[in-house]
Amino acid sequence: MLKNFPIIAIVVIVVGAVVGGVFGHRSDAAAEVGGVTNEMILKQLREADKVVVDNYAGKVALEDLTEGSIQGMLWTLDPHSSFFNRRELKKLDEEQASQFYGIGVSIFQHRDGVYVQSVVPGTPAEKAGLRYGDRFLTVEGKDATEWSASEVSKNVRGERGTPVKLTVGRVGVKDPVAFEIIRGGVPLPSIRNYFMLPNGTGYIALTGGFQQTTSDELTEAINDLKKQGMKNLILDLRNNPGGILEQAVEVASKFIPGGQTIVSVKTGRFGQNRDLPAVGGEVETMPLVVMINGGSASASEIVAGAIQDYDRGVIVGSDSFGKGLVQRIFRLPYGTGLTLTTARYYTPFGRSLQRDYSNGSIYDYYTHLADTEDNGNSAPKPAGVPVKTANGRVLYGGRGIEPDVRVDTIKDPQKKARVNEEAFFFVRQLVAGQIPGFETYKNDKQSFVNVVRPGDFAVSDKLFDAFVKFTLADKESQLSTASLDEVAAYARARIREELATANYSSEAGFQVLMENDPQVAKAIESMPEASKLVDSAGLFGKR
Repeated sequence: MLKNFPIIAIVVIVVGAVVGGVFGHRSDAAAEVGGVTNEMILKQLREADKVVVDNYAGKVALEDLTEGSIQGMLWTLDPHSSFFNRRELKKLDEEQASQFYGIGVSIFQHRDGVYVQSVVPGTPAEKAGLRYGDRFLTVEGKDATEWSASEVSKNVRGERGTPVKLTVGRVGVKDPVAFEIIRGGVPLPSIRNYFMLPNGTGYIALTGGFQQTTSDELTEAINDLKKQGMKNLILDLRNNPGGILEQAVEVASKFIPGGQTIVSVKTGRFGQNRDLPAVGGEVETMPLVVMINGGSASASEIVAGAIQDYDRGVIVGSDSFGKGLVQRIFRLPYGTGLTLTTARYYTPFGRSLQRDYSNGSIYDYYTHLADTEDNGNSAPKPAGVPVKTANGRVLYGGRGIEPDVRVDTIKDPQKKARVNEEAFFFVRQLVAGQIPGFETYKNDKQSFVNVVRPGDFAVSDKLFDAFVKFTLADKESQLSTASLDEVAAYARARIREELATANYSSEAGFQVLMENDPQVAKAIESMPEASKLVDSAGLFGKR
């Protein structure tokens, strides 16, 4: 849990629902509180800084010292007010613009390093010839074999038009393969994939945050799925950490008629409380299921909360993160900045989205996510003032969004994680033509097909036997014949997912995973209830 804490915290802090721009509201608070003046505080800071610089036994990095001081100050306020150095603020701006500058690869960290999982079509990485399964060895002459995925990502990103030199290890090639790649624009869409499921059900993975293009992406996905016969929709917001408030309102407005409140923003200080209504325009009336989990935060919770309050759809999954604090970006000198909480979010019926953080522990606050996921089938105790929907459902606030249909998280993650690793390493050898008897699977380039047909990449018994043999020969797998028998169906699905990724695209591989996802299966099962809600909610009159 401790290892995952920084990742969870940074993701939710960086892309939780933020309203861009400087909001230069001057406080009228007194310059002296409890006998302590601003001048006294500033003097203490200067003296403390001088003591550290003059007396500390090691080397003092003044920039780090300043950043730590500002961050510590902000975290005494709440867990989401945060300082951004130059690199972090630039990354935030890039994410909200739905594009950054780099080489264009999807990477994944495996047990012995970071590998290319997929290349993005039309990007420098694709043009240079990087492939599925390439292992990062060096970046700009620095050893990258023990780097994390985030370290590799940080080092391959950079200014547009600048070169980055790297070497990779490639199956079937004895020596490292060297590249010099000129960085370029890489798209960062909110919707990473969409496709049709059985029974006229469309699936849209809105998992990449709420950025400037989110609403337009959703419109395009819905229209495309309608052409394919979509009658029902699953909107997947799992692990979507949020983003731009206005985009959350526009997304919810796709399903809720104009004029209805989507979210209330209450400052409690400057008298600027406001209700943000649906923007109007064409509204989708099809049955809707929204999927959430502990990684769904802020803007995701705004959408799910509005859908739930108005009985517009069924919420499936586990409890959301519980981020209902509103941050605004304040630009500071020298390219730095901070996000400062200026208000709170409430659902249309007045439920607070914010989980309690009064115990003062940042660690406990963010690792609550892991605790929630471990107990996905146990309902939490009610919190906040209850509200009742038109259909008589009683809902509570003060803990994020509680799903209407709870779904257990995946059991035995350690064993399945080992299967995941072996499936990747097996397919990496397979598509390089290195598995005896299966040389026809050799493939040097992804075709960037996004949709997998039912018969694509079927895993035959012969191929699965080769996987078992490969896994048992790998001493690091820690898997036995008996354990593989227990998870054979899962292992076949993971092999197919890796094959789809290696041959088509990461989006194609994702589709295979979703076809075998128990939470998606429950979402499909919940569609009749979603249909009843549409008919009884009264939002659209008689259909």
